[in-house]
Amino acid sequence: MSPGRAPHRPRVNSLGLSGREVAIRVEAGLGNRVADDSSRSLWQIFRANVLTMFNAIVAGSFVLLLLLGEWRDALFGFAAVSNAVIGVVQEYRAKRSLDRLAVLDAPYARVLRDGSVQDIAIQDVVLDDVIVLRTGDQVSADAAVLESEGLQIDESLLTGESDPVDKGPGTEALSGSSVVAGQGRARVVRVGADSFASRLTAEAKRFSLVNSEIRSSLNRILRWISWGLLPVMALVVNGQMQANGGWEQAISTGTWRTGAVGAVASVIAMIPLGLVLLTSVAFAVGGVRLAREKVLIQELAAVEGLARVDVLCLDKTGTLTEGRIVFDAVHGTGAAPAPGWEDALGWFGADPNANATARCLGEAFPADGGLSPVSAVAFSSARKWSAVSFGEDHGAEGIWVLGAPDLVLTAGDPDTAQVLNAAATLASAGLRTLVLAHAPGTLSVKDPQEAQLPVGPVPAVLLTFREKVRPDADRTLAFFREQGVGLRIISGDDPHTVSAVAREVGLDTGGGYDARHLPTDPELMAEVMENHVVFGRVTPAQKKDMIRALQRSGHTVAMTGDGVNDALALKEADIGIAMGSAAAATKAVSRLVLLDGRFDRLPGVVAEGRRVIANIERVSMLFLTKTTYAIALSVVFGALLWAFPFLPRQLSATDGLTIGIPAFFLALMPNTRRYTSGFLKRSLTFAVPAGLIVAAAVLALNAYSTLTSGYTADAARTASVITLSLVALWILVVTSRPLNLQRSAIIGAMYTGLLLVLTVPLLHDFFTFEWPPAALMAASLVAALGGTLAVEILARTHSRRYPHE
Repeated sequence: MSPGRAPHRPRVNSLGLSGREVAIRVEAGLGNRVADDSSRSLWQIFRANVLTMFNAIVAGSFVLLLLLGEWRDALFGFAAVSNAVIGVVQEYRAKRSLDRLAVLDAPYARVLRDGSVQDIAIQDVVLDDVIVLRTGDQVSADAAVLESEGLQIDESLLTGESDPVDKGPGTEALSGSSVVAGQGRARVVRVGADSFASRLTAEAKRFSLVNSEIRSSLNRILRWISWGLLPVMALVVNGQMQANGGWEQAISTGTWRTGAVGAVASVIAMIPLGLVLLTSVAFAVGGVRLAREKVLIQELAAVEGLARVDVLCLDKTGTLTEGRIVFDAVHGTGAAPAPGWEDALGWFGADPNANATARCLGEAFPADGGLSPVSAVAFSSARKWSAVSFGEDHGAEGIWVLGAPDLVLTAGDPDTAQVLNAAATLASAGLRTLVLAHAPGTLSVKDPQEAQLPVGPVPAVLLTFREKVRPDADRTLAFFREQGVGLRIISGDDPHTVSAVAREVGLDTGGGYDARHLPTDPELMAEVMENHVVFGRVTPAQKKDMIRALQRSGHTVAMTGDGVNDALALKEADIGIAMGSAAAATKAVSRLVLLDGRFDRLPGVVAEGRRVIANIERVSMLFLTKTTYAIALSVVFGALLWAFPFLPRQLSATDGLTIGIPAFFLALMPNTRRYTSGFLKRSLTFAVPAGLIVAAAVLALNAYSTLTSGYTADAARTASVITLSLVALWILVVTSRPLNLQRSAIIGAMYTGLLLVLTVPLLHDFFTFEWPPAALMAASLVAALGGTLAVEILARTHSRRYPHE
């Protein structure tokens, strides 16, 4: 027997289930529990982030240096540990969000058992339980309505339909929906994973990380390096041993230790550990900054994502609008309304049984409490009208009917034709339209289910209602249009209603598209999505398909929403954005959550994303330049059987001064450059030539020192450090342009730092520096000057090719 499905349908008595019947269903697995497992366990996350080839190489090199007693050369290990920790924590947070995915917010359900109403945990509801529904309740499981007293349910979080739905006996109430009016009882027909809400969000619980160009580009670089790392390592190790007299002599004399340290230096220099760490730090700082602005970042890379978006899809209800109806205006009918019409509207607005639309009248037409109805008929979505009658002692004598014009007024009557045409015109503009009509006499009500309209009601006034648009919506959408971001409004409501909201926020819609006519063919759907802006009557499954269609056309898509019906689309989008009022399930699958529900937070998110992308692109050039010259030097020195020209600790110093420290500050500085795709190509077209220039300068210096001989190994290494540092610092200069006071101060501090490292005795000794003789020092400066000029030419060429830089 599958959980959530009963083999038969026993008749439920008026006392509800007994304790024994509940126990039988629990034992049969017919309870309301849903498994909360995402696709990756903590062990899988740990393995993916820690047990990698790069980490194995770094860990092996770290342990080797410790065993050799060269702890000063093992500083790189801390960056590797930081990378792994950040990766595990980031992915585990995403997993926990998915594991907490829930449609049902209410902790308890009200059920009828053994003849009494009981409050129980929602997971303890079983099949065939009778749930008691009252205004404000959330439906805990799919249920068939048994009794209804004006029961109205809001299903907007599930279906996107903003209008409450009238529920009579025999209709279904879906799990995750809310009771907004009336009360009733219903028998549970589906539980657990079979419920509507669980089926809707099951796909959303599949694990995925946000699509990040920066992260994917870095991963691609790491893959490229991994392909060449092992053969380069073999070449370097052999070169180091040969430089120390060959393998046999190196091992017998113990000089293999020096060769091993040089091999570690070359290998570690090839891995851009700092770039991965700095990227994570930049994302994290961006997340903290946005958190201060009431924007929650569920995944760090989402800071980047919105800056890359070129199409923003918006749910209407709860995103562009506040999710509530407000009174719009009174429209005349061509004749003077019957006396007391305003008092009658005040009564309808104050009626405790009024639906959401009628309650909007309360503010515009306040009731003074002086009207006492003789009889009344509550609103029903089946009738589409409500009515009340007052006696002769009131100023609003007679019968007053409030409802849909086409159902309240007689079609074909010349006296009402003009009013019906006016109502149709208002409705076509997307306004919800009601008519207040009057008839003499007293309303006779024996059975509310069989209530009849009075004969010949005369229209008094037409009333229009609209959804309350967020005050920040038009400014925010104007910002995105100015930035070249395409907009799509997607809703489950009528296309005319959605178009009216779109016009109110400044969008030229050209009419709404009815998604019931949306083609299923992916190519045709993509064409429709390109040519239309507003879509109505969209199902949750269609929303997801529409996102895919836009992505298939090459767009980077963001989606905003607040309902469970938006969850699949939010999950599918490159960036899902949930409003603060969103359902728990919707927040769980979103990348960003606007905690205070302010739509105007999004431009700030875009600005932060641009800062992160532009700055990481800037500093990536520094790190990739280092990777390039490290590989080039390793290959060339290994092939020439020369000793590697640096100790690991010396490379730690040059890395910190020319890359690590300045990159940290540069990554966090303001930067408003608009995003353009091609991050990796732009970075590599500068970094690869720049790295080769650095390698050529260091190689030229070492060729001179080798050919002239007479220099100690420490002096040659120090001269190599000077050459490399001066050329690399000029690379820092050109990548920091345009220079301002802050950037100039950082660069000046790095030149000062280099001087201190070379001259302060404590630092001088720690890094094993030996001041080069005059001739070697001159050769070092000449090589550095040549490299600096070549870098300047490269920078100018690159800026002409990519002028947005």
